[in-house]
Amino acid sequence: MNIVFLSNFFNHHQQPFSEALVGQADITYHFIATMPIPAQRKTFGYHLERLPSYVCPSYESDEQMRRALELLDETDVLIAGSAPEWMVRRCIRQNKLVFRYAERPVKKREPWKYLPRLIRWNGRNPFWKPIYLLCASAYTAGDYARFRLFRNKSYQWGYFPEAKRYQDINKMLSEKVPTDILWCGRFLDWKNPKDAIRAASRLKKEGYFFCLRFIGSGLEEAALRTMAATYELEDNVEFLGAMAPEQVRIHMEKAGIYLFTSNQQEGWGAVLNEAMNSGCAVIAGHAIGAVPFLMQDKENGLIYPSGNVELLYEKIKYLLDNPEAQKRLGKAAYETIVNEWNAEAAAERVVKLARTILSGDKYPDLYESGLCSRAGLIYDH
Repeated sequence: MNIVFLSNFFNHHQQPFSEALVGQADITYHFIATMPIPAQRKTFGYHLERLPSYVCPSYESDEQMRRALELLDETDVLIAGSAPEWMVRRCIRQNKLVFRYAERPVKKREPWKYLPRLIRWNGRNPFWKPIYLLCASAYTAGDYARFRLFRNKSYQWGYFPEAKRYQDINKMLSEKVPTDILWCGRFLDWKNPKDAIRAASRLKKEGYFFCLRFIGSGLEEAALRTMAATYELEDNVEFLGAMAPEQVRIHMEKAGIYLFTSNQQEGWGAVLNEAMNSGCAVIAGHAIGAVPFLMQDKENGLIYPSGNVELLYEKIKYLLDNPEAQKRLGKAAYETIVNEWNAEAAAERVVKLARTILSGDKYPDLYESGLCSRAGLIYDH
């Protein structure tokens, strides 16, 4: 079976899944990239020394574009991420099996856009064509259902950064610093880094000893630094700057607690995979796309209503008071990633799902939960 993954640029987030597909028996796999990694992404650690042989950089030359079109014509299955629609339509016209790979399409309430989207999206996805949805957000299926799309054809999916398997996870957990709290990402308003500062201020007033470390850069950095100074948190808050993913993982492996404070504009949030894989006790907002798929409250992390600083503070306080709970949640988080939500499991399940559809089952329901199980209609507002 031939599988083509079509998306904008190839990076370290797609590499583990791609290599897992390459390793599947009787699978021929290619990734078509339609643009190079943007310069801004490179500042956040997106880099590759060289492209793997299975990547076709269609943007490089006319010859590479011709090769990309040949791959599209020869494939049995197309996984279509963010890519030119005319290239996806090429496969749809040929009745290829197409998986739309999408985060949630509606991140803000904009009712005036409903009718144009209804017409445009239904036109791109005729219901009689073999077009299915891989949901890279727990809210994707619900958003598309409002536009009468992909009912009974939506499946749980996500992003699959490297899943490390540590030789002794218990040893790593025992060496974590339970008073170290980590936040990582771009400093943007909708990622709510200020909520972490507000919670830290409350903790300091309560007399807690802790260190909150920020990794990243962005528009809100100056305001965050000013806020930390205003709350007299110089001894409790550190700004470490942007760094490569490998360095971020080192900090995750040391931190006891990880904060993920974004709102509904966080389509997935691959940093959650990485923090859980690093054995952190994660506190995350409910509206983040990855959270309902990856986390179960009080079992492998703590979930709070996004934007509710009071409950964020309460959950941090609970973990600082209970280092053993940190270890329990961190270990369960680690096991979720290495046993269930990883590139190898994703490759195996999507191949089985594709084979089942190609064999004639239009609405397969192969798994009770997790990857490639039916995605329920979840709404955050």
